[in-house]
Amino acid sequence: MQKMKLAVPSNNPGGLSASRSDHFGHCDLFTLLELEDGRVAGADCFDNIAHAAGGCMVPVKVLAEQGVQAIIVGGMGARPLAGFAEVGIQVYFAHQQQYPTVQDVADAFVAGNLPVMQPGQACKGSGNCHH
Repeated sequence: MQKMKLAVPSNNPGGLSASRSDHFGHCDLFTLLELEDGRVAGADCFDNIAHAAGGCMVPVKVLAEQGVQAIIVGGMGARPLAGFAEVGIQVYFAHQQQYPTVQDVADAFVAGNLPVMQPGQACKGSGNCHH
């Protein structure tokens, strides 16, 4: 039996039917999915931490403390992308328009259809994002 905890940046109220947030650092909350044997076995949510001291690195640490093993995003800066690599959380990329809900990305992830996010896909700041 294979188990995994997956995070999806989401808009309120979160959960499988929630719309995905456009960007990791600015999401309302994270929907945490428990995957077991290729299916969603459970879902939970927790609020994102406001950008303050530590910026986008604070949610990276909190997700690691929650036992998250992978996150699916539509955009992310280079600093949190490197931070996830440091804490052992794999980052996957999913186009917002192609996969608009948490359920959509969960299904695509389970089917093996989402690529690992590459450093060249990271946002450069100053509004220079691909999403």
